[in-house]
Amino acid sequence: MIFPTRIEGVKLNMHYLKYLAGYSPEITAQVAELVAENRLGNVIVQKYPKTHDIRTDRLLYDFTVEIKNEFMRTAQPLSRVVYDGKIHVINNALGTHTFVSRVQGGKLKAKHEIRIAALFRDAPREFLKMIIVHELAHLKEKEHNRAFYQLCKYMEPNYHQLEFDTRLFLTHVELAGSPYLTW
Repeated sequence: MIFPTRIEGVKLNMHYLKYLAGYSPEITAQVAELVAENRLGNVIVQKYPKTHDIRTDRLLYDFTVEIKNEFMRTAQPLSRVVYDGKIHVINNALGTHTFVSRVQGGKLKAKHEIRIAALFRDAPREFLKMIIVHELAHLKEKEHNRAFYQLCKYMEPNYHQLEFDTRLFLTHVELAGSPYLTW
């Protein structure tokens, strides 16, 4: 995709900045300027220079359980944590948490499963952790309410900044591909 060549106002650029739709016009204008000057990828890589090495579903599961055990020991166990190539970030999903209850014999069994968009295999560790924290918070809080975001901040104090930076990353990926892929 081609970067916009001029900034003619925030409204024009909202198409390019759909991941920042809830942010102020001042912030979106700053990001639009970075996009127009083809500097957004450099800004992201400068702040987060390396990607993580959590490439397999097993490593992802272990990483997630480690975070869960540190902050949410009493929460129900996770059945599965995987990268999912079918999750499309375009549909506003970076990851999903599913909860399934099944009757097995005389007992009700609950299974919690987390799926992370495969795009995050090649992203900074901080972005991956932010998404995992978000999905883990759904173990206790189903809705995106105040308690939910307080739990996210408890597990990752820099949660809101990482969420914003992840949105910048997604904007760049959509416009020009990942800034971390070297050709």
